[in-house]
Amino acid sequence: MGIEKGDAFKSKPYIRPAVLWEQVDFNGKKGYVKCNLCSRRCIIAPGRYGACGVRKNVNGKLYTLVYGLLTALNIDPIEKKPLFHFEPGSSVLSISTVGCNFFCAFCQNWEISQSRLEKGLYGRYVPPNELVQIALNYGADGIAYTYNEPTIFFEYMYDVARLAKKNGLFNVMVTNGYMTPEAIRELGSYMDAATVDFKGNGNPDFYKKFMGVPDPTPIYDALLEMKKQGWYIEVTNLVVPKYGDDEDDLRKLAKWIVNNLGAETPFHLLRFHPDYKLVNLPPTPVSTLEKLAKAAIEEGLKHVYIGNVWGHPLENTYCPKCRYTVIERRGFSIIAWRLDKENRCMKCGYKLNIRGRYHGGYSGIMSLFV
Repeated sequence: MGIEKGDAFKSKPYIRPAVLWEQVDFNGKKGYVKCNLCSRRCIIAPGRYGACGVRKNVNGKLYTLVYGLLTALNIDPIEKKPLFHFEPGSSVLSISTVGCNFFCAFCQNWEISQSRLEKGLYGRYVPPNELVQIALNYGADGIAYTYNEPTIFFEYMYDVARLAKKNGLFNVMVTNGYMTPEAIRELGSYMDAATVDFKGNGNPDFYKKFMGVPDPTPIYDALLEMKKQGWYIEVTNLVVPKYGDDEDDLRKLAKWIVNNLGAETPFHLLRFHPDYKLVNLPPTPVSTLEKLAKAAIEEGLKHVYIGNVWGHPLENTYCPKCRYTVIERRGFSIIAWRLDKENRCMKCGYKLNIRGRYHGGYSGIMSLFV
């Protein structure tokens, strides 16, 4: 992964040769590269960036410009990702860089996700071994690649994930799901779980108009590859009022999840809050979230949650068989745990789709640097 001798970026450790790309001719011209990391598969001219803004063609070779250049380093409860059924009550060291392969008009992390490096690099360089040591020093149970799209800092995520595994830490990512099957296979067993974020109930027109994404179909292919690799999967869906709250779209998405990932796949309906370029819209009415939750349950999903509405009954986990409240939550905190050591309902004995052990709960959020 070292910079080649004589390269102009030699003295900058956060600039490294990229992976998963190939040299191509474009309209009869040489020196172009094709990036095969995300499903945009950008063809990049010499001296230009990919859509993510952080991968650059330098003299016919592709480089990542954000290797370990972190913009956030926080200790979070895993429920914040949200991951409700994977290692519940654990703490994760959460990291991000800048850049994204989506252009969501409603992004809540737009300051980092929509930053483009041609306007200037920023962040603090943290090598993989130092990051893993920070996680161990603060007693984290795992590392979360999150806040901005982790696909675009793949090389760093891969190196950290391998080292984290060697040190007994798990790895999780929060992703828009636009990663290529090749990239997912490359991560393979180093990644343990993923939260895959849909928006607007997966409506293709919504993706085009509000996110700059030509087609969300590759997300479904990515989910199937993640399942094949053995990753634990939870799915979120940001419900945007007026433009992305159609019930028929929601039913199609829920039905696909049931048929392809399983009825016990945790599914989170997230409340929209006005931000970035969509400040003219109100927050999603709770009644809309409840209507869509009912529809998702009718389509066969057994664990449907409502997020960003603290205190709502659908923050809790209910036994699919007897409807007993087996995990009671408020926000990111677990306030009651009613499962045995094998994650079976203490009332009827039903074994829930929960991977890992209960860690006892972690409610704090600690920022290590900004």
